[in-house]
Amino acid sequence: VAPKLIHKAGFHPTAVLGAMGAAAAAATALRFSKHQFVSALGIAGSMAAGIIEYLAEGAWTKRMHPGWAAQSGIRAADLARAGFVGPRAVFEGTHGLFHGFARTTDGDWDKLVGGFGERWVANSLAFKLYACGTMTQPYVDCARRLAEKGVRAEEVVEIVCEAAEGTVHRLWEPLADKQRPPNAYFAKFSQPYCIAAGFVLGHAGLEAFTEERVRDERLRSLAAKVRYEIDPDNPYPDEFTGHVRARLKDGRTLEERQGHLRGGRNEPLSRADIEEKFRLNCAYGGWSAAQAERFLAFARQAFDSRTDLSPFRS
Repeated sequence: VAPKLIHKAGFHPTAVLGAMGAAAAAATALRFSKHQFVSALGIAGSMAAGIIEYLAEGAWTKRMHPGWAAQSGIRAADLARAGFVGPRAVFEGTHGLFHGFARTTDGDWDKLVGGFGERWVANSLAFKLYACGTMTQPYVDCARRLAEKGVRAEEVVEIVCEAAEGTVHRLWEPLADKQRPPNAYFAKFSQPYCIAAGFVLGHAGLEAFTEERVRDERLRSLAAKVRYEIDPDNPYPDEFTGHVRARLKDGRTLEERQGHLRGGRNEPLSRADIEEKFRLNCAYGGWSAAQAERFLAFARQAFDSRTDLSPFRS
């Protein structure tokens, strides 16, 4: 409805809007009356919260936002079912959600109500291949393709990336800190580090975001060579794009671009992509390669007969 404004106001959309979505889901599942439904949303508006100050130092609070939003929505529905009354104009009111978290009630409301009950968006949900922010994913893909061309990290003089202005405060600045993330969680919101992980490790899975890995000098030295330029024509937030342009010691310049998030509506992940992610997750969790392959073989025919997970219990 109002792209980027919640972030600009210092809040995390997942935490804020997630509470409202959870309340609506709970109200629907419980077959609330119109009055109860409206009250559930109104109550959830006083439970919606979540700031993005975690970006400053790699604190962990973003991790709790989805769960906090979910329980807030459920509690709001419970209160509404018991007769507790919430404000009807929770979204658009003078002191409502949009004024509080986006500083405006202006926006493209057709995105919210256009085709309501007829237009379904579940098939456009994205699956992330990497264990970092959605907006970083296309850049990781570009870095991987660059490395697959045979470029070595020590050959790189600098990497310049075109970036959307709306992503800079979360993924690029302060640039010196993003180039040398102080801890593993901070690294998830560092575009230079994620690019370096994709280039050096060939992935940005869970193993790329450990305290030991963020001290890996191969990644740190390459991340220090990564900077950005604002692309005024970038389609963000309608699309998440990626771009890397590497200048090499031999004078060559190599470039990779990606116009959308892989794993979303434009390019769903392949079976091979999903299995790659599964194998990396298994290795991170302590499973052997043989255990991972055994489970993959099971998963390929898991729904053909009665499901039995007992062989995989540890």
